Amino acid sequence: MNIRGIILEGHSHAGKTSLLRALKRYHASDDNAESSIVVLGEHYSQVLQNVQGKLVRLSREQHLELLGSRVEMLKNLNDWANDLGPWRRKSRGLFFILERFHLNHRAAFPDHDDADIANIEQRLFELGARCVLLTISPEIVEERIKSRNPAEWEGKSDREVEKACNELLEAQDALRAQAGKSLIPTLEINTDDKNWDGYASMIMEGIDFR
Repeated sequence: MNIRGIILEGHSHAGKTSLLRALKRYHASDDNAESSIVVLGEHYSQVLQNVQGKLVRLSREQHLELLGSRVEMLKNLNDWANDLGPWRRKSRGLFFILERFHLNHRAAFPDHDDADIANIEQRLFELGARCVLLTISPEIVEERIKSRNPAEWEGKSDREVEKACNELLEAQDALRAQAGKSLIPTLEINTDDKNWDGYASMIMEGIDFR
């Protein structure tokens, strides 16, 4: 088996998409890296989906089925490569990046038995998955929230802004707590400095994928 991957978790303002791009740049610049790469953004795996312009929240069972199907896809690709016989990482190795996956599920359904999601995590771990949880400091939460779409916050009251900041921090704490329960090793990275290429190097050079 020569497959490995990164799961990016975190709040929508933590920088998952920016880091995802940086990881792709890093991987592309590595002459010894796998030739094949699978990247699935959050729309392929998150609990809350935009369906025909309407937000739809998947049930626990629906989301487990969705995640299971994505993991099965990766396993089938890896099995295909293994069945072809001896090979090198560059020629037939597979690198994958998943955005919002198992921690997104755990945080959305915290009061349920975690045996099912633990089974999915075990399968991911066997496929070489490692998790990166992106977080931001309380001091810059307001700045980060407003930076994406400043016009959206024009005319908002201080109370509304404070509520949004508190919700982000609570969601962040929930993800952090669930990471402690997960079978997949998790590296937490504070993204206050927005050093995306630096974070990508830290991940790719510092994580043990064995």
